[in-house]
Amino acid sequence: MIKTARILLIDDDISLCTVVSHQLEGMGYNVQIANRGAEGIEKLQKKTFDLVLLDLQMPEMPGMEALKRIRLFNDQIPVIIITAFGTIENAVQACRKGADDYLPKPFAKEQLLFTIEKALRLKNLEKDNRRLQLELEEKYRFGNIISKNKKMQALLQVAGRAAQSDAAVLITGESGTGKELLAKAIHLSSPRKENPFVAVNCPSIPETLIESELFGHEKGAFTGAVSSRPGKFEMADGGTLFLDEIGDLKFDLQSKLLRVLQEHEIERIGGSKPISVDVRVISATNRNLTELAQKNQFRQDLYYRLDVIPLNIPPLRDREDDIPLLVEHFVKKYAARELILKPDFMEALLKYSWPGNVRELENMVQRAVVLCPTNTLDRTCLAFDREADFQPSLPPDESTLAEAERRAIISALESTGWNQTRAAEILNIPRHVLLYRMKKLGVVREK
Repeated sequence: MIKTARILLIDDDISLCTVVSHQLEGMGYNVQIANRGAEGIEKLQKKTFDLVLLDLQMPEMPGMEALKRIRLFNDQIPVIIITAFGTIENAVQACRKGADDYLPKPFAKEQLLFTIEKALRLKNLEKDNRRLQLELEEKYRFGNIISKNKKMQALLQVAGRAAQSDAAVLITGESGTGKELLAKAIHLSSPRKENPFVAVNCPSIPETLIESELFGHEKGAFTGAVSSRPGKFEMADGGTLFLDEIGDLKFDLQSKLLRVLQEHEIERIGGSKPISVDVRVISATNRNLTELAQKNQFRQDLYYRLDVIPLNIPPLRDREDDIPLLVEHFVKKYAARELILKPDFMEALLKYSWPGNVRELENMVQRAVVLCPTNTLDRTCLAFDREADFQPSLPPDESTLAEAERRAIISALESTGWNQTRAAEILNIPRHVLLYRMKKLGVVREK
């Protein structure tokens, strides 16, 4: 029993108020009385209470109206409705609108105490759960990124400091590691968080349109330009522009991007005057920009402009201690019911090499949760069981990331008899992305 709790009793029945307050004060509670709804609302706004006892039938302001007003400024305090026996249906309706419980008149002292203690215990349990959840999130989260891995924790600390500046950030890492998620976390932790976050996936935009997408165009600038249109830089003004897969940006556009970063102004296609923009640029790539610069495939001066604060996200296979934490998060996210995780379920996930990284893990857990016929998740619920013989061949340590990706794609294709749809499912990527990567990496089936 919580004997230090402060209780507000709102009821126009003076004799009932006298009896109830005497009973509760005898049990150690601190009780204040209001005989009108408006008086009770006023007291709640001026002082802190732990629970409200509220009568439904009152003159001037009925209990339902008082409940509505209480919930407008305090949705956490427990409210117990006091109702006459003949109006229990109204009390149930009040519970649907925010009350925590109800007491039908006349009620015994024991019933009153039990109902109050139950409401206070539940509310304190909710507070404890919220506190523990916040502590867990504070310990293992940056934005929506969950990790307790030491490398990731060090990375997120740097990202948190970087968020307070306008310095350009270059995020590197394999596909599926969460580069855009990290970019959003930086934006949402920055002074620019109230302004737009605009993401551009560079390779997904046709070469003929990428310049217009970034810088905008004026009416009549080219065939099909029936009206003026702002580009992504203008749309992100005051906020953050995220350039994903910046390594795939064509060479002639790199010089224009460099000029924007230097001058903080853009010029629309067909435009005659520059437009000032205040944009923080975060870029990302799964390619080695240093090697591309050495091969004259990426401007070195642009690379230095983008790489002011480098952040390299380690692949999931190097963050094994994060897998249980991520699995628990994804199960809670997608499960509409309570599920039991068998040891072999987690063991299988820990043994897998995760070529698709966190994105693949999320997809696999979601699929297991949705398709699981029982309330138990075990190894048979996992997608890679359908291709049990598939084991992605790992490249030697000296191989490049592109070679590793190429080997994984070929392994998936060979395990399915070069069925591209099934291979894309194994790799947990859309089929059109697989086709794009096959073309880019020169993956063809030998005749």
